[in-house]
Amino acid sequence: MSAVARGIRIEYAGAFYHVMARGNRRERIFHDDVDRRFFLQTLGEACERTGWRVHAWVLMRNHYHLMLETPEANLIEGMKWLQNTYTRRFNSRHRLWGRLFGDRYKAVLIEGREGYYYRTLMDYIHLNPIRAGAVRIERKQSVRDYFWSSLGQGYAVPLSRRARWLAAADGLAVAQCSDTVAGRRSFVEHLDGRAREEGARWAGIVKPPKDRRCSHLRHGWYWGSQAFAEQMLKLARKGLIARKNRTYQSAGRGQSARSSGIRAIARGRIGGGGIATECPGSLTWFGNSQGRASRLAFEANARKPNASRETSKN
Repeated sequence: MSAVARGIRIEYAGAFYHVMARGNRRERIFHDDVDRRFFLQTLGEACERTGWRVHAWVLMRNHYHLMLETPEANLIEGMKWLQNTYTRRFNSRHRLWGRLFGDRYKAVLIEGREGYYYRTLMDYIHLNPIRAGAVRIERKQSVRDYFWSSLGQGYAVPLSRRARWLAAADGLAVAQCSDTVAGRRSFVEHLDGRAREEGARWAGIVKPPKDRRCSHLRHGWYWGSQAFAEQMLKLARKGLIARKNRTYQSAGRGQSARSSGIRAIARGRIGGGGIATECPGSLTWFGNSQGRASRLAFEANARKPNASRETSKN
């Protein structure tokens, strides 16, 4: 029996991603504050190893969100180290074994240098505790009251109290808030205002477009303009051409599957899938358990455009 093919990922220098991972069977990945500190320590080490810059983050009980910038094309390498290292530390501390995270982590490409897409994702991540009920705006609580996010430990505090890997200054600049007491207060007030206006269920969520082939903040393979999507598709095609005469050259059926997959994405047939590469700057194949080439899973979710929607609050 052959292994199930995975989707591919796109990596390139300067890429932005919305990364999210949940616990296996949606179980907790953080039991207490010690676990959360372990994760942040591990994330900081990952940033030192890879050069990553984190623009926003939040830790919940059974999942986390990151807004990552990768100055080098190394998302896959870095995420493998981050999740494997934290899993080992978590299991060692709690005297457990086996997998901690369920399925693959989600990594949505972001048009990070464009203010609208950057700002909406940053707000979405920071307002997660509102949607999850961890902060009650009706009880006069503030988003800042949730400690385990880049708001409470970055955007709302002076530079001297921030982690070196957190790019809060960039986020404040995009929000047109100065990195001063007044500017940081304005940043927090903006988030609290959105929470009050939009309510706990919808805080930070952008209304989906009528055309489900378009980009959306909560599902799909990218969050950006149509021009950005076309650039990513060109990168994917370039990677396919570059590898055409390399490894797995003889897998004729696989080559056809890859080409049809690119066409499927271009036509917008994939609403919940992803396009990516599992090697820096290009595309690659995955082998099954017998070492043979597996088809790329471009069309894995073509029949279920809402397959990647999260069914619980996030």
